[in-house]
Amino acid sequence: MNKFSSKVGVILSAVGSAVGMANVWGFPYKFQEGGLIFLIAYVLFIGLFSHVGLVSEFAIGRMTRSGALGAYDYSFKKAGKNSTIGKYIGYIPMLALFAISVGYSIIVAYVLKALIDSVTGLLFNVDPGVWFDGFSMEPYSVMLLHFIVIVIAILTCFGGASTIEKSNKIMMPAFFILFVILAIRIATLDNAGAGYRYMFRLDMDKLNLNTIVAAMGQAFFSLSITGSTLVVFGAYISKDMDIVDSSKKTGMLDTTAALIASCVMIPALTVFGMDQVGGPGLLFVALPTIFQNIRLGRIFSVILYLAVILAGISSLQSMFEAVTGSLILRFPKLSRKKTLISLALIAFLLGVNMETIDRFGRYMDIVSIYIIPIGASIGAFTWFYILGKDELLGEVNIGSTEKIGNSWHKVGKYIYVPLAIILTLLALIFKISF
Repeated sequence: MNKFSSKVGVILSAVGSAVGMANVWGFPYKFQEGGLIFLIAYVLFIGLFSHVGLVSEFAIGRMTRSGALGAYDYSFKKAGKNSTIGKYIGYIPMLALFAISVGYSIIVAYVLKALIDSVTGLLFNVDPGVWFDGFSMEPYSVMLLHFIVIVIAILTCFGGASTIEKSNKIMMPAFFILFVILAIRIATLDNAGAGYRYMFRLDMDKLNLNTIVAAMGQAFFSLSITGSTLVVFGAYISKDMDIVDSSKKTGMLDTTAALIASCVMIPALTVFGMDQVGGPGLLFVALPTIFQNIRLGRIFSVILYLAVILAGISSLQSMFEAVTGSLILRFPKLSRKKTLISLALIAFLLGVNMETIDRFGRYMDIVSIYIIPIGASIGAFTWFYILGKDELLGEVNIGSTEKIGNSWHKVGKYIYVPLAIILTLLALIFKISF
């Protein structure tokens, strides 16, 4: 079986899966809203979810060597539970990943459009709001870019763990370097300090349930804990690798990416007296407006969108790999390249008619509110309530310098799983999108 060749490759591939739009436009918006209270809660939840959630998904993947579909089947059979449920329940988190890849590829196509227009200078000769409306509200306006994004993503998956590792060893360091350059440039702007003070303010009024839930949801889904992706990546990890330490470093780097992005977004908005904004409005209207009004703004615009492209492609790569890996590990006769090409065509054909922001926005809300949380909860429940404790602990401790025991499993069973289910219920009942 194709495997990751190094611990660095494992960590950077997991970080590539985790770092994406949630870090770039989701975290900064929630951080500027909740301040230091949000950040403290977020760090605590990241610590919990990376130490329990990431570790358990890596472990079950490495244990079964069978991807998402086989991992659930194995867990139910091993526990003597309903084998029919185990055989088919893994399709829910797997298909949830594919569903989100359909909409996510459109977002990355928007970013590619912004990158190209920054390079050519077009973005600096128009009103950003008019520019954004011009393609985000026009059907098929990014169709070619949409296709290119999907092709690039699947090309990085053709060699399995090998090409995923190699591509992330380039994309992830480049992402961090480019965002650090941006953060340094923003720090030189007059009154940038006010943005930092606002970010790290201690506002006790924000010590409320809304802030805590926002931090919990952001931490959980930012780490790409979906009951599918990291299970497949776990299947590519060798037995001598320390998955406990790798999971901790993944959580740390994911948080670092979000903080660096915030050090770009929040001070920039503060300097120019712009309202708090997240999502597409931040990336495609507010930031272009700022870059139009700073020295060498065009260069820094290119740097921004190139960095976001790298994050977007790496996330999209992990989505396609989660589905492809699960299918070919479960059905060995399937061809990797043919499976990837088929998935790419389906994703493109489904997404091409949703390229306007109103259509894919509604679609992504449905997927992120109803489907992804359910898949994540199914995974958490299966690893800690269906699979035997001793078997899970045994796999986690293989290759780990920090041995874990019953207390870790209790945290997973009585804290991690209930929190995952709570997030799912909040999404389903109150229509909260994390």
